[in-house]
Amino acid sequence: MSVAPRAQLLLFLVSLSWRTGLSRYIQVRPTIITVQLKLRCLDMLATDGYFTFVASRPQLACAAFIIAEPSEVISLELTDVSIDCGAGDFIKMFDGWVLKGEKFPSSQDHPLPLHQRYTDYCASTALGATSRSSQNVAMIFFRIHSPDSGFTLAVKKQHNPFPCNIMSQSPEGSFTMVMPHQRRNCSFSIIYPVEIRLTELSLGQAKSNELSPQRQLWSGCSGSGDYVELLGGNGVDTSKMFPVADLCFSHSGLAQMKIGCDNSVVRLVSSGNFVNRVSFQYRLLENNELPKTRENNLDNFCSVE
Repeated sequence: MSVAPRAQLLLFLVSLSWRTGLSRYIQVRPTIITVQLKLRCLDMLATDGYFTFVASRPQLACAAFIIAEPSEVISLELTDVSIDCGAGDFIKMFDGWVLKGEKFPSSQDHPLPLHQRYTDYCASTALGATSRSSQNVAMIFFRIHSPDSGFTLAVKKQHNPFPCNIMSQSPEGSFTMVMPHQRRNCSFSIIYPVEIRLTELSLGQAKSNELSPQRQLWSGCSGSGDYVELLGGNGVDTSKMFPVADLCFSHSGLAQMKIGCDNSVVRLVSSGNFVNRVSFQYRLLENNELPKTRENNLDNFCSVE
């Protein structure tokens, strides 16, 4: 990932901490593998490495967001921990991201129940704590009261042969999601307003060969068990996003749609009875393609074409 998309991603996260809605102007610092670096109270990590946090004053609401490539998952390990759990300090690792109370992946899409996605250092009987994400994003929350207390976080990436529930690092690119005989929902989240072009779709049944708006096809596809839906919204929880379109048929032609939202999602729903596959391309909308909003209203902001 180049410095420019990383730069946009941290500003996105900082903006989410203080504003309503998603920002698409983000910043992430470049990092160097195997070099031990200083971890900040609010930080974004995009590479392997060792990151040390030492409190210079009470730090009561800190978080570090970790992101990998779409085909990777993240392994986290805490070492050299010196905090006082009895005084209210804590370090918790989370399988996914939490932004303004919304979770990615949503509870509908993640394979684990919510309580199993947290790893609490203070509740662990081991000297350290480890966590492995189910997708290409993870995070830690921590609170430390005493100066000179802290910890070291080891971040390692591992290959994922069947990526599912991906947060894109870039506003443009292409991707293929494959779900081989598993009853699972997978989403690809792009935190930009984009045009999405579906180039290939292979599902359990074939009914048609064109993309239709949500209000025309939604009721039919939701009961099919195998379908793809396009979503738009200002948060990261796909269950709270606006349905734009869905498809419950196989095709090899080109279907496209512009989604003028801060977050655009391709979501693959699988019954487990088939090998489902969707390929798509996406690009950032130009300024003259963005919707003109007159009100703070999701329908106005997230216009589609």
